[in-house]
Amino acid sequence: MPHVIVKLYPGRSEQQKIRLAEEIVKDVVAIAKCEEKSVSVAIEEIKPEDWAEKVYRLDILDNEQRLYKKPGYNPFD
Repeated sequence: MPHVIVKLYPGRSEQQKIRLAEEIVKDVVAIAKCEEKSVSVAIEEIKPEDWAEKVYRLDILDNEQRLYKKPGYNPFD
């Protein structure tokens, strides 16, 4: 614990994904007051044409009560 999942469009380099994971781990350790060995980060690439149904609907609309930062867009508007 904790496990962080980042979903984003494809196109970032492996170096960018590694750096993103490293920075997330640093912040989680500092803010959640846990050991680095307890943190894991997964990155899932989602095609733009799949984003609305696979991410926005399932992870955002259907789970609004769990969101701590809501997006400023809605692909269904």
